[in-house]
This record gives sequence, C-alpha cells and structure tokens, in this order.
Amino acid sequence: MEESADKAVGRVTVYSIQGCPHCLQAKATLKKLEVPVCDVDLGRHPELRATVKELTGRSTVPQIFFNNIHVGGNDDLQKLAPEELQRLVSVVKEVPLPADAPPLPEQDQSEHEAGETDGAGELSLLLREMILKLFSEHLSADGKSVDYKGMSANPVFERYCELAIQLQRVELLSLSREEKLAFFINIYNALVIHGALRLGVPTNIWQRYRFFNYVSYLIGGEVFTLQDIENGVLRGNRKGLAQFCRPFSKTDPRLQVALPHVEPLIHFALNCGAKGCPPIKTYTPQDIDSQLRTAAEAFLENDDGCVVDSGKGEVRLSQLFKWYKADFGSTDENLLNWVLEHMGDSPKKTSLQGVLSAGKTKVTFLPYDWSSNSTH
Repeated sequence: MEESADKAVGRVTVYSIQGCPHCLQAKATLKKLEVPVCDVDLGRHPELRATVKELTGRSTVPQIFFNNIHVGGNDDLQKLAPEELQRLVSVVKEVPLPADAPPLPEQDQSEHEAGETDGAGELSLLLREMILKLFSEHLSADGKSVDYKGMSANPVFERYCELAIQLQRVELLSLSREEKLAFFINIYNALVIHGALRLGVPTNIWQRYRFFNYVSYLIGGEVFTLQDIENGVLRGNRKGLAQFCRPFSKTDPRLQVALPHVEPLIHFALNCGAKGCPPIKTYTPQDIDSQLRTAAEAFLENDDGCVVDSGKGEVRLSQLFKWYKADFGSTDENLLNWVLEHMGDSPKKTSLQGVLSAGKTKVTFLPYDWSSNSTH
C-alpha cells in the first residue's frame, strides 16, 4: 500500500502484519504527517522477515523507517520528541531515497481465494486469514479497540462461518506433527475471535475459564474446545489451569490427535505482546519450528513478556511462565535457562546473562491485563 504526498522525494517504510493493533496505531500517526508511507505486510511477504530482522535487530512489528533511518516500533514512534519527528519528516520530504533504503517486495502475491478446500492446512490458513482481515477492518484507528458488533454484521463473517463447517470433514489422524501444530494454532487463534464475536470478550479469570471450556469447533467428527486444543492437543494432553484431570481420557478418540510431547513454544503463538507482535499471524507447516521461535523471541523482546532488573538481580516474567511453568522445566533455574536460550541477541539478553552469572536470581511475575478491547 503506497500513500502519496505532494513534493516529497523520500518515503516512510512500515513493516507490519494484518490484525496487529500496534501497526494500525503507527500507520494512523504517520498518516497525519503527510509524507509518502509504504506499508509492507510481512504476512504476505515472509521472504522479507529475515532482512527486516537483520536491519533492525528486532523480531516484532511494526518496524518503521524514515528513508533509511530506523525509528523502531510503534512505542518508539509515539515517544519521539516533536522536533525530532519534524526533522525526520523533513528528511523524507527533502532527501531523495538512498540506495540503502529498506527493501520493498519484488511483486505482490495474489490473495487466497475463499473457495472450497479439502486440505487441513489450507483450510486453517484460509480461516485464520479471513478472520484477521475482518479483525483488521474493525480495529479502531488507534488500534486500541475492536468493534465486535460491526464484525458480526459483516457479510464476510457469514462466509467465514460457512467455511468453518468444513472443519468437520478434516482428516486429523493423517496429519504430521508440523501440520498439526500449524493447523491447531491457526484454528485456535481464529476460534478465540469467533468466540468473542458470539459470546463477548472474557474480562476476568473466571469468565476466561468458562469461555475456554465452552467455545468449540466440530473438527474431523469430534468437538474440540479451546481448552482441548491448547492443553489436549498442543500440550500433549496435560492438565490446564484449574483442571483436576487431563483433557482426554485413555478411551477418548481425540487422544490419538494429541501431540506426543508438550510444545512450550505454542504459548507465544497463541497470544500477542502489548508493544509489538511477532511478524507472523498465520502459521504454515513448512518451517513451523522457526516461526514459533520467532514468535517466542518477539514475546521476550517485549517488556510485558520479560523485564531484567540487573540492579536487583531480578527477572520479571509474564504470568504465562507461572501458569505453564511445568512446560519450561518446572524450576526457576530451568525456566531462566529456557528464556535465555530463546531470546534474540539484544541488550536484554546480555543483561540476563549478567544476572544469571552473578547467581541467586530472583524470579517474579508481571501483572496480567484482563481488560476487554471491545468498543461495546
């Protein structure tokens, strides 16, 4: 998407993904500056993800450049001093685009057609992309709230529901580990939005518990709730929060679908950080493991995922690590080593290495935000 502005000789480049509220907020701010903005969707152009990571050292989106000057993410953009922002605008208006400007896609890929499909992977991808498109269309201009009522009334949502019925025809037992991971992550993420459209967004832990144990799809002839997908399939049939037994009993036919081992990286594909998103919103079996590592790296890059306090010798982590501590090795030491191993090279990683080498690291957990993002 290119937005033109009179007389400017440079451009602002924004790397974003569909359905990312932080990307939307950044683009709304940039639009007011009256400079040419070129929006590159990394969901549609995954071949550019590695280049953006190399240029910025970050795994989150949005990433914003004024000509070849890297500003950072939405948070960095909003914190710019007015005079600094004006200087950057002048650069775009007066300085021609340099040779080392961040790259654009070579050609636009065609959109997926919402037709009949038999393949589980294609169907999960299509459903996820359809609901993300809907979600994007009904995000507020500042990216902070969603008009779920408007989404429900959109004719595309009706088409989505028709397509979701096809899930009952999917043959789950023939799926490989990689196919299962991509399929169930995409379906889970789509079902969360679908459930919010039907029932409203849960705003506290008890509403969330009811929501995740009730919202479901009929897949391959069996009913799977959100809880069944997360704890039964993706966590290798482990007990979830406030559960007294495993999701699937020994005689449950769904047990055959469960992954043989817990997959800790799924926790970062099933949610999004507050200051930036992973540059992936739909997952594909082809390189699922590297996609999941990217999502984990992006989550830990955010200060709502991990904060390292070198002065106090303390590491503050998301509640996710508390709730699912068993998935990360059960002890604080194993948990911290897991976090270190899955961080991208950054000052935060260096700080964590320093704190760990000093010994006696204190682990605490950050508060969790249950507030609703609904406009109604």
